[in-house]
Amino acid sequence: MHPAFVELNTLTRDNQAEYELELRYFSEQNFVGQQIPGYESNKAILTRKAANALLLAQRDFIQLGYKIKIFDAYRPQTAVDFFVNWASDLQDLKNKSEYYPNVEKSNLFSEGYIAARSGHSRGSAVDLTLVDLESGQEIDMGSPWDFFDPISWPTSEKVTEQQRANRRLLAATMQKHGFASIKEEWWHFYLVDEPFPNTYFQFPVK
Repeated sequence: MHPAFVELNTLTRDNQAEYELELRYFSEQNFVGQQIPGYESNKAILTRKAANALLLAQRDFIQLGYKIKIFDAYRPQTAVDFFVNWASDLQDLKNKSEYYPNVEKSNLFSEGYIAARSGHSRGSAVDLTLVDLESGQEIDMGSPWDFFDPISWPTSEKVTEQQRANRRLLAATMQKHGFASIKEEWWHFYLVDEPFPNTYFQFPVK
Protein backbone atom coordinates (compact mmCIF):
# COMPACT_ATOMS: atom_id res chain seq x y z
CA MET A 1 0.00 0.00 0.00
CA HIS A 2 1.21 3.51 -0.80
CA PRO A 3 2.50 5.27 2.35
CA ALA A 4 0.01 8.14 1.96
CA PHE A 5 -2.91 5.69 2.24
CA VAL A 6 -4.47 4.06 5.29
CA GLU A 7 -6.98 1.33 6.07
CA LEU A 8 -9.99 3.18 7.47
CA ASN A 9 -10.82 1.05 10.48
CA THR A 10 -7.26 1.36 11.80
CA LEU A 11 -8.01 5.03 12.55
CA THR A 12 -11.05 4.44 14.75
CA ARG A 13 -10.41 4.38 18.49
CA ASP A 14 -13.46 2.45 19.64
CA ASN A 15 -15.84 -0.16 18.26
CA GLN A 16 -18.72 2.27 17.93
CA ALA A 17 -16.76 4.47 15.54
CA GLU A 18 -15.82 1.58 13.26
CA TYR A 19 -17.22 1.68 9.76
CA GLU A 20 -19.47 -1.08 8.56
CA LEU A 21 -17.76 -2.55 5.51
CA GLU A 22 -19.38 -4.29 2.58
CA LEU A 23 -16.87 -3.98 -0.24
CA ARG A 24 -19.13 -5.15 -3.03
CA TYR A 25 -16.32 -5.48 -5.58
CA PHE A 26 -14.69 -8.05 -3.28
CA SER A 27 -17.83 -10.14 -3.75
CA GLU A 28 -20.17 -11.22 -6.53
CA GLN A 29 -22.78 -8.68 -5.39
CA ASN A 30 -22.11 -6.03 -8.04
CA PHE A 31 -23.12 -5.13 -11.58
CA VAL A 32 -20.59 -7.56 -13.10
CA GLY A 33 -21.58 -10.49 -10.88
CA GLN A 34 -18.09 -11.59 -9.85
CA GLN A 35 -15.22 -10.59 -7.58
CA ILE A 36 -13.31 -7.80 -9.32
CA PRO A 37 -9.54 -7.97 -10.00
CA GLY A 38 -7.61 -5.75 -7.60
CA TYR A 39 -9.90 -6.47 -4.62
CA GLU A 40 -8.20 -9.06 -2.41
CA SER A 41 -9.91 -8.30 0.92
CA ASN A 42 -12.95 -6.63 2.48
CA LYS A 43 -10.96 -3.55 3.48
CA ALA A 44 -11.62 0.12 2.82
CA ILE A 45 -8.55 2.20 2.01
CA LEU A 46 -8.27 5.95 1.40
CA THR A 47 -5.59 8.60 1.40
CA ARG A 48 -4.85 9.58 4.98
CA LYS A 49 -6.17 13.07 4.29
CA ALA A 50 -9.53 11.76 3.08
CA ALA A 51 -9.65 9.18 5.88
CA ASN A 52 -9.19 11.84 8.55
CA ALA A 53 -11.99 13.94 7.06
CA LEU A 54 -14.29 10.92 6.81
CA LEU A 55 -13.70 10.08 10.47
CA LEU A 56 -15.00 13.54 11.42
CA ALA A 57 -18.13 12.86 9.38
CA GLN A 58 -18.51 9.47 11.06
CA ARG A 59 -18.43 11.11 14.48
CA ASP A 60 -21.14 13.55 13.44
CA PHE A 61 -23.33 10.75 12.12
CA ILE A 62 -22.91 8.77 15.36
CA GLN A 63 -24.17 11.78 17.30
CA LEU A 64 -27.27 11.70 15.09
CA GLY A 65 -27.84 7.98 15.64
CA TYR A 66 -26.23 6.61 12.48
CA LYS A 67 -22.95 5.19 11.25
CA ILE A 68 -21.30 4.95 7.86
CA LYS A 69 -21.47 1.81 5.75
CA ILE A 70 -18.89 1.67 2.96
CA PHE A 71 -19.41 -0.07 -0.37
CA ASP A 72 -16.21 1.13 -2.08
CA ALA A 73 -13.28 3.41 -1.35
CA TYR A 74 -9.89 3.33 -3.11
CA ARG A 75 -10.31 1.41 -6.38
CA PRO A 76 -7.23 0.11 -8.21
CA GLN A 77 -6.89 1.14 -11.85
CA THR A 78 -6.75 -2.61 -12.52
CA ALA A 79 -10.42 -2.82 -11.52
CA VAL A 80 -11.37 0.16 -13.68
CA ASP A 81 -9.67 -1.45 -16.69
CA PHE A 82 -11.64 -4.62 -15.98
CA PHE A 83 -14.91 -2.66 -15.97
CA VAL A 84 -14.03 -1.09 -19.33
CA ASN A 85 -13.38 -4.51 -20.87
CA TRP A 86 -16.58 -5.90 -19.34
CA ALA A 87 -18.64 -3.02 -20.72
CA SER A 88 -17.33 -3.79 -24.21
CA ASP A 89 -18.73 -7.34 -24.04
CA LEU A 90 -22.33 -6.71 -25.02
CA GLN A 91 -23.27 -10.39 -24.64
CA ASP A 92 -22.61 -10.47 -20.88
CA LEU A 93 -25.87 -9.23 -19.36
CA LYS A 94 -25.71 -11.29 -16.17
CA ASN A 95 -26.90 -8.64 -13.70
CA LYS A 96 -28.63 -6.21 -16.05
CA SER A 97 -32.07 -6.60 -14.48
CA GLU A 98 -30.73 -5.79 -11.02
CA TYR A 99 -28.30 -2.94 -11.73
CA TYR A 100 -29.12 -1.30 -15.08
CA PRO A 101 -32.58 -2.45 -16.24
CA ASN A 102 -33.37 0.81 -18.04
CA VAL A 103 -30.01 1.38 -19.75
CA GLU A 104 -28.66 -0.53 -22.73
CA LYS A 105 -25.23 -1.94 -21.96
CA SER A 106 -23.95 -0.35 -25.16
CA ASN A 107 -24.81 3.06 -23.66
CA LEU A 108 -23.00 2.67 -20.32
CA PHE A 109 -20.02 4.67 -21.64
CA SER A 110 -22.00 7.44 -23.35
CA GLU A 111 -24.25 7.93 -20.32
CA GLY A 112 -21.28 8.16 -17.98
CA TYR A 113 -21.79 5.03 -15.91
CA ILE A 114 -18.50 3.44 -17.01
CA ALA A 115 -15.30 5.38 -17.78
CA ALA A 116 -11.63 4.66 -18.39
CA ARG A 117 -10.68 6.68 -15.30
CA SER A 118 -12.30 6.83 -11.88
CA GLY A 119 -11.84 9.29 -9.04
CA HIS A 120 -11.76 6.27 -6.75
CA SER A 121 -8.35 5.36 -8.16
CA ARG A 122 -6.93 8.65 -6.89
CA GLY A 123 -7.71 7.44 -3.38
CA SER A 124 -9.97 10.17 -2.00
CA ALA A 125 -13.44 9.04 -3.11
CA VAL A 126 -15.84 6.80 -1.25
CA ASP A 127 -19.21 5.14 -1.88
CA LEU A 128 -21.31 4.94 1.27
CA THR A 129 -24.67 4.96 2.96
CA LEU A 130 -25.92 5.24 6.55
CA VAL A 131 -26.96 2.55 9.00
CA ASP A 132 -29.35 3.24 11.87
CA LEU A 133 -27.52 2.46 15.12
CA GLU A 134 -30.65 1.24 16.87
CA SER A 135 -31.99 -1.11 14.20
CA GLY A 136 -28.72 -1.97 12.46
CA GLN A 137 -30.46 -1.45 9.11
CA GLU A 138 -29.51 0.81 6.22
CA ILE A 139 -31.71 3.88 6.00
CA ASP A 140 -33.84 4.15 2.87
CA MET A 141 -32.16 6.19 0.14
CA GLY A 142 -34.68 5.35 -2.57
CA SER A 143 -32.41 3.26 -4.78
CA PRO A 144 -29.66 0.70 -4.19
CA TRP A 145 -25.94 1.40 -4.48
CA ASP A 146 -24.62 1.23 -8.06
CA PHE A 147 -28.10 1.31 -9.58
CA PHE A 148 -27.49 2.91 -12.98
CA ASP A 149 -30.61 5.05 -13.38
CA PRO A 150 -31.74 8.67 -12.92
CA ILE A 151 -33.54 7.63 -9.72
CA SER A 152 -30.04 7.39 -8.18
CA TRP A 153 -29.30 11.05 -8.90
CA PRO A 154 -29.17 12.91 -5.57
CA THR A 155 -31.80 15.39 -6.78
CA SER A 156 -34.19 12.83 -8.28
CA GLU A 157 -37.85 13.63 -7.69
CA LYS A 158 -38.82 9.99 -8.27
CA VAL A 159 -38.12 9.18 -4.61
CA THR A 160 -40.20 10.02 -1.54
CA GLU A 161 -39.70 13.09 0.61
CA GLN A 162 -38.23 10.95 3.39
CA GLN A 163 -35.77 9.38 0.97
CA ARG A 164 -34.78 12.84 -0.29
CA ALA A 165 -34.33 13.97 3.32
CA ASN A 166 -32.07 10.99 3.98
CA ARG A 167 -29.97 11.87 0.94
CA ARG A 168 -29.76 15.50 2.04
CA LEU A 169 -28.60 14.49 5.52
CA LEU A 170 -25.86 12.33 4.04
CA ALA A 171 -24.72 15.01 1.60
CA ALA A 172 -24.83 17.91 4.06
CA THR A 173 -22.70 16.14 6.63
CA MET A 174 -20.17 14.97 4.06
CA GLN A 175 -19.96 18.47 2.57
CA LYS A 176 -19.39 19.91 6.04
CA HIS A 177 -16.18 17.90 6.21
CA GLY A 178 -14.79 18.78 2.80
CA PHE A 179 -16.41 16.27 0.48
CA ALA A 180 -18.41 16.95 -2.67
CA SER A 181 -20.93 14.82 -4.52
CA ILE A 182 -21.57 14.06 -8.18
CA LYS A 183 -24.87 14.47 -10.00
CA GLU A 184 -25.42 10.81 -10.93
CA GLU A 185 -24.89 8.95 -7.62
CA TRP A 186 -26.28 9.76 -4.17
CA TRP A 187 -23.68 7.45 -2.56
CA HIS A 188 -20.49 8.88 -4.11
CA PHE A 189 -18.38 11.55 -2.40
CA TYR A 190 -14.85 12.80 -3.04
CA LEU A 191 -12.53 15.02 -1.03
CA VAL A 192 -12.42 18.41 -2.75
CA ASP A 193 -8.85 19.13 -1.66
CA GLU A 194 -7.59 15.68 -2.63
CA PRO A 195 -3.82 15.10 -2.37
CA PHE A 196 -3.40 13.22 -5.69
CA PRO A 197 -5.70 14.92 -8.22
CA ASN A 198 -3.79 13.60 -11.24
CA THR A 199 -2.52 10.20 -10.06
CA TYR A 200 -4.34 6.90 -10.62
CA PHE A 201 -2.97 4.15 -8.41
CA GLN A 202 -2.65 0.45 -9.24
CA PHE A 203 -1.82 -1.28 -5.93
CA PRO A 204 -4.42 -3.87 -4.82
CA VAL A 205 -6.83 -3.66 -1.91
CA LYS A 206 -5.48 -6.21 0.55
